Amino acid sequence: MDGDSAMKRTVHEHDDVSGPAAKRLKPTDPTITEVPGLVASLESDVCLGADEADILEEGVAKTQDGPGGVKTKTTGKNAPGKASKRKRREENRANRASRRGTRIEEAVEGASPADRLETLRLPKRRCALLIGFCGSGYKGMQIQPDHSTTIEGVLFQAMVRAGAVSKDNADDPVKVGLARAARTDAGVHAAGNLVSLKMITSVPGVPDLVARINEELPPEIRLWGYVRVQNSFNARLVCDSRKYTYFFPTYLLIPPRPGSGLDRSLRQYAATLSLDAELSAADQVSAPHAFWANVDLSSHEGELERKRAWRVPPEQVERLRQIVKRFEGTHNFHNFTVGRDFSDRSNQRHMKKIEIADPVVFGDTEWISVLFHGQSFMLHQRKMMCALVLACRTDTPEQVIDELYGPRVVFIPKMPSLGLLLEEPIFDSYNARMAPINEILEPSDPDYRPPISFEAHRDAINAFKQRYIYDNMRQVEDRNGLFDAWMRYVDAYTGNDLLWLNPKGTIPPAAVIRKNERRENPFKEKKRFDATSFTVEDETARATDEDDEEPPTSKQDLADTEG
Repeated sequence: MDGDSAMKRTVHEHDDVSGPAAKRLKPTDPTITEVPGLVASLESDVCLGADEADILEEGVAKTQDGPGGVKTKTTGKNAPGKASKRKRREENRANRASRRGTRIEEAVEGASPADRLETLRLPKRRCALLIGFCGSGYKGMQIQPDHSTTIEGVLFQAMVRAGAVSKDNADDPVKVGLARAARTDAGVHAAGNLVSLKMITSVPGVPDLVARINEELPPEIRLWGYVRVQNSFNARLVCDSRKYTYFFPTYLLIPPRPGSGLDRSLRQYAATLSLDAELSAADQVSAPHAFWANVDLSSHEGELERKRAWRVPPEQVERLRQIVKRFEGTHNFHNFTVGRDFSDRSNQRHMKKIEIADPVVFGDTEWISVLFHGQSFMLHQRKMMCALVLACRTDTPEQVIDELYGPRVVFIPKMPSLGLLLEEPIFDSYNARMAPINEILEPSDPDYRPPISFEAHRDAINAFKQRYIYDNMRQVEDRNGLFDAWMRYVDAYTGNDLLWLNPKGTIPPAAVIRKNERRENPFKEKKRFDATSFTVEDETARATDEDDEEPPTSKQDLADTEG
């Protein structure tokens, strides 16, 4: 209680020293002397915050032992008037605001907290980082709370070690507003992707921050560069569109093996259709493909060797191009993702253009690529590729794609992750908004915002794609036959889930999935087809029988997976 009274007396002294109250509250203890310079000394040695400095300036009493046991006490006797005090308070707050950023801790060894030197705070700027990566061995793009190995997780820690992210923010990427333009599934590659966050762009002693961060990154993840962006920049929402390429061996277009589960199921269903009253059921079922003539089906190695030597005829490539045209435009892609009802408006997606390149032979295998340019893609939308390939190899009319946009829910498998590559996100609208502003500014101006483009890094990106993506993709296929394993697994299925592959191009009731209704022999996907590298044969064998589990399907989780 006495201490509180003393503090009140001291503070009131500083407020007014001319009236009777001053005489009444003036300290009378002869052992207490005033030390006017103490506040200034403390403030210069320890850079106090505005609140602490204000309290000391206003004369908060503080006693300490002096020489000979004499008590010393700071008072506000020599403090300036209210106007001067208010001015210094505003200056202190302005100084505190200017110091906001990242603090470099340089504590003096053995010093008390009060004597700790206040060091500089490095400013953070919102930037867009242009990156590329080979997704083999990683559990997707997006950083995960369980600390699993993801592209963003590795990149973020590399930036911490390089000094682009402070130690204070190292424990939580949310603090720096980490976001991405496109999310990729486990094992999926990206020649170009964009990550935005608030980062330190000028790190003391680091003349080339991009090179420094790349030193901390593994070779399969590269930072191409970064550009300053607006503070309100949202990587996912600002992105206009994305380009993906899917590569696959052309032997996937060979029809199902005669006598396989899928072949029997499709033939049995086709025999029940009345395509033409003049045709018999036997005539409605196509004859076995010429590839399967005189093939020793007991030898898997011999069969795979023949598949790799097979070359797709030009008319089948043209048929692929006819089917893929059905994907262009705006459609309801609810059957090409997971966890979304037909009525969900977010299912409406726009595919700008889809191109199928001419086949190219690498080694013994012929490959073909499909370039998808769409505004955005939903989780597991590589199901589009599966519908394309399966419809082509089973001679299902292309109108089945239109059927899949309808309200009936059907199952479409996912193609292997190995063939999927994110080429780059595109920011044309953002660049167009920035162009008029940039025209009146110099590149060195703080308000200048460079256009977001990967073109300046095209040579490095192409070299990276060849070494870490294309070569890896082909080596995995040559060594493990992943696409052939997927093809054989699909062909072994005997249930009704794939009966939408039929000569009519319609969806039969037996293939429709209904809520809360158990299906007999549902198609189960395997985790091994999400893998893009295999280093230990035992691990591959253990993963063979593991079913692929569907991810959480809340609206927020699904929104986070889009890209």
